[in-house]
Formats: sequence, C-alpha cells, structure tokens
Amino acid sequence: MTKLSQTDTVVERLPTWEQYLHDGAVPRELIDTFLQRPGWAQFDPELGYILHNSFVPWGLDGTATFETFHRNGARSGFLYVDRTPRINSYGDSFTECTQVSDGETWQEYLAGHFGEPVGNYGVGGYGVYQAYRRMLREEQDASGTELLLLYIWGDDPLRSLLRSFWVSRYRWYDTVTIKLILFHGNPWPHIEMDLSSGLWVERENPLPTCESLYKMCDPEWIVEHHRDDVAMQLYAYCGVSSYGLPGRISALDRKLVTRLADTLEFHFDWGSHADCMSQARSLLGIYGQRATNYILDKAKAFARRSNKRLLVVLNFTARSDSFSDPVIPSDGTRQDQEILAHLNKEGFDYFDMNSVHQREYEKTSGSYSEYMSQYIVNGGHYNPRGNHLFAYSIKDKLVEMLDPKPLPYRDLKGVGIDFKGYLPNA
Repeated sequence: MTKLSQTDTVVERLPTWEQYLHDGAVPRELIDTFLQRPGWAQFDPELGYILHNSFVPWGLDGTATFETFHRNGARSGFLYVDRTPRINSYGDSFTECTQVSDGETWQEYLAGHFGEPVGNYGVGGYGVYQAYRRMLREEQDASGTELLLLYIWGDDPLRSLLRSFWVSRYRWYDTVTIKLILFHGNPWPHIEMDLSSGLWVERENPLPTCESLYKMCDPEWIVEHHRDDVAMQLYAYCGVSSYGLPGRISALDRKLVTRLADTLEFHFDWGSHADCMSQARSLLGIYGQRATNYILDKAKAFARRSNKRLLVVLNFTARSDSFSDPVIPSDGTRQDQEILAHLNKEGFDYFDMNSVHQREYEKTSGSYSEYMSQYIVNGGHYNPRGNHLFAYSIKDKLVEMLDPKPLPYRDLKGVGIDFKGYLPNA
C-alpha cells in the first residue's frame, strides 16, 4: 500500500461532491426562524432575500450595531430625507456597510458633505448579478436618480455564478450564529454559462414562495439542483482564500470542469503532478470575471435606456487575499485584470479603491495587515473610519459625474438658497 502524506490523508477524508451536497440540506428550524422571525435578512420571492431591521453584536469595540431599512428596502438614511437621491448605490455588504450603525455608512458621510441624500441598496452576501437585479427592480420607479453606483467587492464576481449562497458556505458557518440571526443562503437569481452553446443564461430564483423554500431541507433536492453547478463545485474544491477557508471536497468532476475550461479557452492540465487546486482557482476567477463583464454591459445598457449614468466601483478585487497582503500584488498581476481591461476598453466610468489603498499603504512603514486594521472591524467590513476613507476617496469622482454639482461645489457667489429639504420646518 502506498503511504499517504499528511496532505493526502486530509484529502482522502474530504467528502465527494455529491456527499458534500447531500450534507448541505438545511435544518428545518433554520427555515422556520428565517420565515417567521426574520433577523438580519428576510425572504424575498425574486432575489431570495433582502435585509431586515437588526441589532447585531459585531460592531466596533464589541458593540451591537443598528442596521435598519426604509419601506422601499433602502438602508435608513437620516440626512436630507425630504429630497430625492440623485445617487443610488448597489452591491454587497461593503455597499450596505455591514457591521456599522446607520449613521456610520459611507453614504451618510457623503450625504453630510454633499448636502443631499445618497441611496443605499446594498445587500450583504450579494454577487454582482444579484446587485444588478436589485438595481433593475428599484430603478423602475426611481425617476429622480441620475447616477447608479454598482460596487464590486472581493469575490462578488464568483457569487454571481452560484445557485445558492448557503451551499457554498454551509461547511464553514458557525451554525449557532446562523440560528440566532444570520441565515441568508436560500437560492436566488444567478447567471451561468450554458456549456453546450457557450452562451450566458440568466436563471430565476427556483424557490419563489415561502412554502417552496422548505425544499432546501430535502437532501435529494439539494443534490439534484446543484449537481451540475460547476461554479459551486470549483468554489467548494478551492475554498475561499479571501476568508482563509480551505477546500471542502476531495475531487472535481473532470468531465464537467473540462467542458467549462474548453468553453473559456483555459487549458486545464490533469496530469499526475499538476496543481489542480491552483488551476481550479484560476478557472473560477476567469469564469467570474467573464460573467461580470457580461453583467456590466447589461447594467450600462440599462442605465443608458433609463437616461442615467453608471459608475462601477472596484474594491478588494485586485488580489485573492482580502486583508493580509498588499491590495495589488507586487508583480502587478491583478485578480480582476479582465474586468479592469473591459472597463477601459468599453469606456466605462469607474473608480478603483484598490489603487487608493495601495497608495495609502505605501506611505506607511508597517505590514499591510497592520495598515488595514485601522479600517476594518473584527476582520470583517469597514469600520466607521474605513467608510469615511472610502467616502472621501470617491467623492471627487461623484462630483465630476453629477450635473449640477452638489451644492457645496457650486459657485453661488453669495446668492441665497432655498433651505427646504435641508432644515426641519424650513
């Protein structure tokens, strides 16, 4: 018998892809709680979930944070609420500003500086596609909005491809935390490539009712719905490097992965000495970037049809590890290289926060993790200081794109203004 190395022994103990899926059935009590006593998230028939008023003990200095939402689903803003936002922002938790209270979001910092509200439709856990779908829904009636901000963070391009967030993460979650407040993993609309035609296909939420959501408790449904989800399989095999999470399945479906690789013109070497983990991570990254470029083109076309402008934001997309290594790799090869090239080639307006962090870090003498620690709460999201940095980093780009400019940037030359919408009872 061939002696296994320690690494080989660990791989042998990992489940197969189908066993991983089978074990991912959701305990019924989690669905009960999610539907009957919503915590941080609540059920949505189209998008899978949106956010819900919550008070979560995960903030700065061990505090709990107030995270509340208006009837239209936007995160609560308190400045200039009588005015219609000219800017609406869409994206994941870094758009929503998870782990800080309502008045500490970057949108509120900008509102205070601009003298006008900034809409916040971010939803923690969303990928680029889910954020785009939220944009389509909300902007149908947002007649006063002039500028749509689509924020892409970290592994958002990969989330766009997944059929459900739960199956991608359930083996890493603290189930106690989920039971208390954080379950948000039900299926959602997503995008994937048809491996027969090579065309992008947009899929709707397969469980659009509360009753149907209980199918997630059935192991056989989980297996059947996700068996050919090649993005999910790659995700489970590679792990989530940006969170330090290891791979959770023992092997890949060679036929399925090869079909994807061939469609994307990616040479996957299955030789005995090949590094399948590294190749799988690269393949998944390319898949996510290509999907993102397709989504961005659709978002730009939607903005144009709606007589609005689109601004794309990149943050923590340039490398695979979120807060441990410099934001832009020393060799200059970015993890989001295809997205960045597409933005430049197609003439998108965009703002690159990766470069801001790189410039700020180069002014310091410590490690990158030490630099980032001043802006991040509990290793997770921006703290209030981080949101403040982001707000004042992006403000010039927003001022450039708004017409007319925010009031403080206009040359009023002593002319009085109407304070209605600025002061109570004005």
